[in-house]
Order: sequence, then C-alpha cells, then structure tokens
Amino acid sequence: QVQLVESGGGLVQAGGSLRLSCTASASARGINTNAWYRQAPGKQRERVAIIGSSGSTDYLDSVKGRFTISRDSAKNMLYLQMNSLKPEDTAVYYCYVVIGYKDYWGQGTQVTVSS
Repeated sequence: QVQLVESGGGLVQAGGSLRLSCTASASARGINTNAWYRQAPGKQRERVAIIGSSGSTDYLDSVKGRFTISRDSAKNMLYLQMNSLKPEDTAVYYCYVVIGYKDYWGQGTQVTVSS
C-alpha cells in the first residue's frame, strides 16, 4: 500500500515562503509522475505543479516564477518551494503520484496566507 504524507504547511504572511514536503512510503516504487494539487474552500481541486519521469516540469500560470517543484527519487521525497505567497494561494495542498496505472493522494496540508 502506497502512502503519501505531506508536511510543511502553516500560516504565513503575504510575501513569505513555505516549503512543502511529501514523503512516499517505501512501497512507492517506479513513480512515473509527481505533482502538487491544491483545493481552496468552495473551489475545485487544481494542479499547481507537475514533474514527469524525465524531470520536465509544468506550473499553474498563477504560480509560475514563484513556486518550484522538485524531488529526491532516492529518498522518495517530493517538494514544493513556495515564494512570494499571496492570500489567493490559501488552500489545502495535496501530494499526488502516479505509479504504473494507479494514482495516489496524500491527506493534504493546510497553507494559509494572511494579507
């Protein structure tokens, strides 16, 4: 059973930074794709950033230049560095991985940005 655990969320003032981490269980082998999603109250879940097996990345337009996704495959870790945070970045952030034809989600970590 693959388990994903996010950490690093919290309360930060606008303009501040946070680094989210996602730890995948040892059973998470052969990860094809890693991504971060977020869901704000009353809104649909949206993909914030994705990194493919080749290392290619893509970002939601509103976070480009501010967020950076990275991973350490040897440690089964995924990261999201978030800089210049804005109140509209407030959401629950979820770690997401694809292994073969299955996908897995973490439980989410709350990020709150105060103005």
